[in-house]
Amino acid sequence: MTSSLPQARSLDRREIVAWRNAVFVMFALSGLSIATWVARLPAIRDGLGLTTGNVGILIFGMSAGSIIGLVLSAWTLNRLGPRRGMAMSVVLIAIGLVVIGLGAGVFVSAPIVFIGLAIFGYGNGSVDVMMNVEGAAVEKELGKTVLPLMHALFSGGTVVGAGIGAAASALKISVTAHAIGMAVLIAVAVIVTVRFIPSRPDLHVVPDAEQPPLRERLRERISVFADPRLIFIGLIMLGMAFAEGSANDWLPIAVVDGHDQSNTAGAIVFGVFVGAMTVGRVAGGPLIDRFDRVSVLRISAATGIVGLALFIFSPVFPVAIVGAVLWGLGCSLGFPVGMSAAADDPRHAAARVSAVAMIGYCAFLVGPPLIGIVGDHVGILNALLIVFVLMIVAGLSSGAARERTEADRADG
Repeated sequence: MTSSLPQARSLDRREIVAWRNAVFVMFALSGLSIATWVARLPAIRDGLGLTTGNVGILIFGMSAGSIIGLVLSAWTLNRLGPRRGMAMSVVLIAIGLVVIGLGAGVFVSAPIVFIGLAIFGYGNGSVDVMMNVEGAAVEKELGKTVLPLMHALFSGGTVVGAGIGAAASALKISVTAHAIGMAVLIAVAVIVTVRFIPSRPDLHVVPDAEQPPLRERLRERISVFADPRLIFIGLIMLGMAFAEGSANDWLPIAVVDGHDQSNTAGAIVFGVFVGAMTVGRVAGGPLIDRFDRVSVLRISAATGIVGLALFIFSPVFPVAIVGAVLWGLGCSLGFPVGMSAAADDPRHAAARVSAVAMIGYCAFLVGPPLIGIVGDHVGILNALLIVFVLMIVAGLSSGAARERTEADRADG
């Protein structure tokens, strides 16, 4: 069958750089949105009168929304293309933030916050796959590793968001005003940014007439899980995403409840954590290009394990902060390197990226309620030992991220 797709012209260097920079901004906006929620989580918890277990159930709304967004992301990308697909997803993130802010400060209703988190999670889960697929495509155009740097922009966004959140907390700015202000900023920024994402039907869209039947498409999606290498990449994602996500969900509360510090201190330490992640991701690309994925991942996992141990067990708060730094450095590269490894096969990049991202997001789905429920019984710091174990699993699975040669790809 002759393809009816229009032939895309080659992009010049200026267009490729603009494309790369637009994807950078998309990662940064996602990080900014996450930090806006996380930095105010202790205040939201206090305002709603929730227990640690209740917070875990509340965060389940975001996790469930993320899973749905991930599942539908490839379909959305195919139907809408990267420009409209990412714009829609980020606007949903902004809407979710508004609903969270209204639920926390105006209606003082946990169910409304839950609904807001579900919308927020859907937008973040959907844009996560799309921007990683775009990032992998940019890597191939540039001929060098840039996904870790893109994830560094995500972490940079969280640093900025955590700083804004800490300032808002210190200045007694309401959660509602803070959330709505950030939502407007994020929505305006994405409308400007997506103009620089190229329309590439050859990369993203398969005409309906050439689509295989739904049953065959589902079978193809499921078939990627038959690749043992992809499963182990998924375990890397599971452990590293759990380590990153548990900090996103629980680090401020762990500082407040576990180390007996203020809400503002919780936001500041979260900023330190994501700052360390940013440094790790900026350095990650050159380190991987100089050495290899597997060695860098193994060292990262060991660093994160040491950091978690210091954060959990140290009775001295400054040492716990050092632990947060090592924890951030240790889990900084797992997600971007896992995404890059999954996208090694360009023929099935969207399906494979979606599959490993879904495995990683299982950590976000199961982790928050689990840590919250366990934390109610043994304390939030002891509950973080679950993360410690999964980081060990991720380190042991790192060999699966080894770069594939052209011969490997030809062999399937």
